[in-house]
Amino acid sequence: MVHAYILVQTEVGKATSVAQSIAKIPGVLQAEDVTGPYDVIVRAEAETVDDLGRMVVAQVQQVEGITRTLTCPVVHL
Repeated sequence: MVHAYILVQTEVGKATSVAQSIAKIPGVLQAEDVTGPYDVIVRAEAETVDDLGRMVVAQVQQVEGITRTLTCPVVHL
């Protein structure tokens, strides 16, 4: 299982609706509004890195109001 944090920038005033929409996507464990350079931080899981990439591109990035995402896979060193 691959876990990742997805950092999301949104259009002004869209963070809450974006977080609510992303939270409904299968594989998303948590989606919360935050302050700072990113507007929403998402914790997600998928079976493989490829599955994670497909989730981000095909589902997360399609949510209305998102301007940019940065996906940070969790590593265990």
